[in-house]
Amino acid sequence: MIKQRKIELLAPAKNMECGIEAINHGADAVYIGAPKFGARAAAGNSLEDIAALVAHAHLYNARIYVTVNTILKEEELAETEKMIWDLYRAGVDALIVQDMGITRLNLPPIPLHASTQMDNRTPEKVRFLAEAGFRQVVLARELSLQEISHIHKACPEVPLEVFVHGALCVSYSGQCYVSQACFGRSANRGECAQFCRLPFSLVDADGKVIVRDKHLLSLKDLNQSDILEELLDAGATSLKIEGRLKDVSYVKNVTAAYRQKLDAIFTRRKEYARASSGTCNYTFRPQLDKSFSRGFTHYFLHGRSEEIFSFDTPKSLGEEMGTMKEQRGNYLTVAGLKSFNNGDGVCYIDEQGRLQGFRINRVDGNKLYPAGEMPRIRPRTVLYRNYDQEFEKLLARKSSERKISVSLLLADTAFGFALTVTDEDDNSVTLSFPYQKEPARTPQADNLRTQLSKLGNTPFEAGILADNRSLETNSAIEIRFSDNWFLPASVVADWRRQAVDKLVTVRRINYRQEVAVWKPTTHAFPLPGTSSKTTASATSLTYLGNVMNTRAASFYTDHGIATVAPAYEKQSVPGAVLMFCKHCLRYSMGWCPTYQKGRSPYREPYCLQGTDGKRFRLEFDCKNCKNCQMKVYAE
Repeated sequence: MIKQRKIELLAPAKNMECGIEAINHGADAVYIGAPKFGARAAAGNSLEDIAALVAHAHLYNARIYVTVNTILKEEELAETEKMIWDLYRAGVDALIVQDMGITRLNLPPIPLHASTQMDNRTPEKVRFLAEAGFRQVVLARELSLQEISHIHKACPEVPLEVFVHGALCVSYSGQCYVSQACFGRSANRGECAQFCRLPFSLVDADGKVIVRDKHLLSLKDLNQSDILEELLDAGATSLKIEGRLKDVSYVKNVTAAYRQKLDAIFTRRKEYARASSGTCNYTFRPQLDKSFSRGFTHYFLHGRSEEIFSFDTPKSLGEEMGTMKEQRGNYLTVAGLKSFNNGDGVCYIDEQGRLQGFRINRVDGNKLYPAGEMPRIRPRTVLYRNYDQEFEKLLARKSSERKISVSLLLADTAFGFALTVTDEDDNSVTLSFPYQKEPARTPQADNLRTQLSKLGNTPFEAGILADNRSLETNSAIEIRFSDNWFLPASVVADWRRQAVDKLVTVRRINYRQEVAVWKPTTHAFPLPGTSSKTTASATSLTYLGNVMNTRAASFYTDHGIATVAPAYEKQSVPGAVLMFCKHCLRYSMGWCPTYQKGRSPYREPYCLQGTDGKRFRLEFDCKNCKNCQMKVYAE
């Protein structure tokens, strides 16, 4: 018997609607913002909506995680504690947190997951968090397959959550302070001002402009859909889609795409299994490049590469369609294999490197008639479709049904009949119905199976048994009579309805939430760069610890830290590094002395200069390949 590891597809939800559709389209778990104190301040949700989402998810054995992953002010701790108890009563399965002060509150027995905002990138940090009581750890996006594998081998019992799709932060999460420095909006408080999507000029020490007005910190979007198997083999347990501010069509399309990819892997690799119940039937073909993206990248999963950045635009490019062939009068012709539709949105990069776009009024073969003023496009310019009207129409309607497989047995008894319904998770109900038996004049088995199979508006479908053998619908419905009894269709329909309602109740009762009681610990906290053989006691913690309140400070002192500096948001830190980026502009320009053995014709230090005149000095740490990074300072 192969020991299976359950793999979780974790989808985002900005609201209840997105969360329900994520479940309907195949998510094993959904993460959603709490009413307050989530790292997307604009994505808070009411307790009532979260409770409704929990009820829907648990029917399919799917989980709901709530983000409470900002750093907290002293005066917010009491409110946070009350909110956590409310979330626990609503049935939430876990909280994703950043602030260690939460661990010092009076908590219900709810699991805590360590947010990527904690900057989790070493085996030592992951082991520390697991020993402290965290049940799942969200790894930094910048890690390679080798680094993920190394962490898994060092901490094989710790579920590792890995981002697989969506927008990328250019700085290590939790280690970005530039939004606070420039705009008074803390990323660690859920108020990121998207500094990294702004245009900058790259200027050398002599004032020479190397690159002018490009989005030099803007990265492409992550897409690991073609290498999921490698991630599973490296030790990832939870595969996370980014997007708690994305609309419902994004959630539907991306979740469905990854669900299909994972199910195909599970068919071949029996050591992996899905973490929830039910099978999805889609009315559309998922296609990732039809949802918002700045172009796709594997980021650093296979090491450094030149395909991670999106310097021309921070906006969505979408699906590559072809090239502009020629313009004539009020239309332009396109050379490509894909066809456009009326109402589509088209974009392209103009000769100045700027993103431009137009809406199509009418399509005639390969002729596009733009709405409004005719754009001027250079021949052979690549055209992208960033809004597919027909695809969006499909997603605006009901686009998936998720069904739990059941088998049904109708048998006669001494006093009437009994109906048994058993689902794919071995939940079973049997209802007995006293009823006078009457012989039928014609065979009844097929009619009875037809009536019992009518499960359309329920969460169930007949046809697949618990051992996952595919069956004909009627093969999953058994009639076990001692004679050919007659039963009216209306009676059978009523019995089926009662049995299904009871099975729904049984599934809800049998759902088991994980119980996690937080216990105080005192093991040494590993500072960055330390190994498991060293101790972090009697060591100071800088502003990088993001300590905003006294409860968090006491956590660190109890774990060997002698002096704890307050968070950047609480103090002035002269000369502070505002961003720590694995993305490196020196490498992007081809001048990396480590990887490319390149030599720059410009004199360092370089600066990024914004359109408002603000300047930010760059420093390149090239001591070794593992820790190489670009640091951004206010000048």
